[in-house]
Amino acid sequence: MRAAAALYGTAGSLVLTALVAAPAGSASAADPAPYLEAHGSLLAAQRAEAAGIRFGDCPASEGLPPSVKCGTVSVPLDYARPYGKQIKLTVSHVKATKKAEPRRGKAVKRQGALIFNPGGPGGSGMYFPMAGMLPEWKRIAAAYDLVGYAPRGVGRSAPISCQDPKRFAKAPTQAPTHPTAAYKQERIKQAKAYAEGCVKRSGQDVRHYTSLNNARDLDVLRAALGEKKLTFMGASYGTYFGAVYASLFPTHVRRMVFDSAVNPDPGQIWYRNNLDQSAAFEQRWGDFRTWVAKHDKTYHLGKTPEAVSRSYEKVRDAVAKKPAGGKVGPGQLQSAYLQAGYYDDYWPTRASALSAYLKGNPKPLIEQAGPEPKAAKESENGNAVYTAVECNDAAWPTDFATWDRDNSKLARTAPFETWDNA
Repeated sequence: MRAAAALYGTAGSLVLTALVAAPAGSASAADPAPYLEAHGSLLAAQRAEAAGIRFGDCPASEGLPPSVKCGTVSVPLDYARPYGKQIKLTVSHVKATKKAEPRRGKAVKRQGALIFNPGGPGGSGMYFPMAGMLPEWKRIAAAYDLVGYAPRGVGRSAPISCQDPKRFAKAPTQAPTHPTAAYKQERIKQAKAYAEGCVKRSGQDVRHYTSLNNARDLDVLRAALGEKKLTFMGASYGTYFGAVYASLFPTHVRRMVFDSAVNPDPGQIWYRNNLDQSAAFEQRWGDFRTWVAKHDKTYHLGKTPEAVSRSYEKVRDAVAKKPAGGKVGPGQLQSAYLQAGYYDDYWPTRASALSAYLKGNPKPLIEQAGPEPKAAKESENGNAVYTAVECNDAAWPTDFATWDRDNSKLARTAPFETWDNA
């Protein structure tokens, strides 16, 4: 989740504190659950501190180099029942190098563990310790143990699923910017089937996959690492439950870095934030088209952003009639170019693929936008966690007329991502 604005001043903290004190869907003030969960969090952290984490070689499935070590930490599925079912979260770890800076020649003092979450919900940070190999990260890797982990539900951390991965990766698909009434009804039908699939494939445990529990899990991980205070870096969704953590455990915070911060206003979580995200993507789509237009001599897609749009729409219309390679339709095309909104370094390859397609060479587009069967299971799992957490966190409109009104209005000015996101 990436929102357009960052809101982490005093007002934001007060709002977030109110959210944690009375999350959406909570019972009355007499509800004992928050007290039971607070006690359960304390108990789980004490157990984790005593047990620690036994690190060893990582499973081959993680695809990590030998220098990275892996382990697990146990957390309660339900913090209100800390002696009940436990689930294991996978953790990756590299010790601080303590190498001195060449110019200063002084020994680096260890600063503790730095834990990272890449967002989602549904993203895994298991790869994070490899960041220490990058030149830009040498000073940080010298001072901090770099710790990544897969949050509950993700990867090997008590994974959940809502749909057969093969069905989830089915292609080609459509992605109309202004869908018909019939298309909307078909998607409503699919959404209901998907929701039923979440319970069918993952059981009632799925109700415990929430941002509040992600924050509690983070404190258990802190304790298991032997850290008295948390140093944490979160991106996108990671900024939200990182902020929830700071409200739940304010005395446990040492340092926090938030990149691409989510607006934590309870009125925004998550329906309104998704609308804002779609509006923000329209701006980023404009940035991409402006850049491509400036490099028209290279890509020949148009000298203005509007001309680049026409080139893109020409490709979209073409793959709607005849999917590229039989598997890249408008849905796959839109998904691939959505990445240009996240990462500027995608711009050259995405522009090149459009240019090549219009010249009669569809291979680059197929390579970049085509579904990857090997990644189907991971993608389905990530989407299941994303859906479960956002649906469990807060109330959503249950009348499609509300969705139809809000998204139809937004699509007039932000057509690129609005309906695909909805």
